[in-house]
Amino acid sequence: MSDTKLVIGMPAGSLADPKRGGNLVQLLKSAGFPTKGYDQGGPTHFPLHGMLMGWDGRPQEFGSQLALGEIDIAIGGMDWMQERVLEYKYAYNQEIAIEQVLSLGRGGVRIVIICNPLASGQDFDAWLTELLKKKPLVSMVSEMPYLALDWFKKKIEKLGFADSHGDFSVQKYRTPPQVDKGIVIYEAWGKTEAKVVNEGVDFGMEITQSGSALRNYGLQIGEDFMRSETCIWASSKLKQNPEKYELARMLLLNLYGAIFAENKVLLLFNAKKDAVPAIIQYLEDNNLFADEPTMNEGVSFTEFSVQMDTCNPKLPLAKVRYELAAAGATHLETVPLDSCIPGFDAIDF
Repeated sequence: MSDTKLVIGMPAGSLADPKRGGNLVQLLKSAGFPTKGYDQGGPTHFPLHGMLMGWDGRPQEFGSQLALGEIDIAIGGMDWMQERVLEYKYAYNQEIAIEQVLSLGRGGVRIVIICNPLASGQDFDAWLTELLKKKPLVSMVSEMPYLALDWFKKKIEKLGFADSHGDFSVQKYRTPPQVDKGIVIYEAWGKTEAKVVNEGVDFGMEITQSGSALRNYGLQIGEDFMRSETCIWASSKLKQNPEKYELARMLLLNLYGAIFAENKVLLLFNAKKDAVPAIIQYLEDNNLFADEPTMNEGVSFTEFSVQMDTCNPKLPLAKVRYELAAAGATHLETVPLDSCIPGFDAIDF
């Protein structure tokens, strides 16, 4: 047996909480990878899969670890991965390659630019233009300072201030500015809103879901910068190791199956021979099969199986069951799906 292990960055924090983070623990279990220790703060083990190794850490760190090849696969948000890529670019003048290989469809947040309320009718670009005209050195705060820097550089290029405000410094909050023109971006560890509302900085970049905290502080969203969600990421070195690459594909394919099966059920029922034509016509009229319906024909009855989306308002499951029963279906059974893999090529990695 090979000793090769696929090292997986397992994110601590809300994603590890079974009651938060889109229930990552249950998703892994449904995919066939139950964890031990993960929801208790680690160390994380995969008791059914000795070839998988959990590396507990923070999503903020996984981008660097993937770039170094310290871990092979990581679970983390698009925002934090992009933050590390940009940090390497701006702070170390290095390009790193990490690959987003699968969205988990959970953990969605918005990254927004925030400021104190603007004058009635004034848009954010006009306000920022006036600020840049007045102040040769502006200040900003963010938990993701290099994302903030990237946004600012693109913004001043658009507004025509690239020459006057191109210098930058990323540093801890309220440490002495290291540049005398351009922008100082203070790295924060939360409560970005308080620093903006109390005018410790000119504006900020914040992570938000509903925007309720920003409204509570009386702040305004100047503009949306990006949307982020939890994804699976891979090291650029992974494909150089065939054994690890196959393990990664196994992990991804099964995770895809668990995600694809969410909100889906399998509807099983029987029909007497004379009811079969009407049942098939109903299934066809409602697009409840692809090429042909799934049928298991017996002597007197035919068994059908139909996959259904339980969240489709145009075709509610309860209505379908009622109408199938009216058409002659009997013994209708609804079975939840843990996984549904359309085929080996479901993942592109």
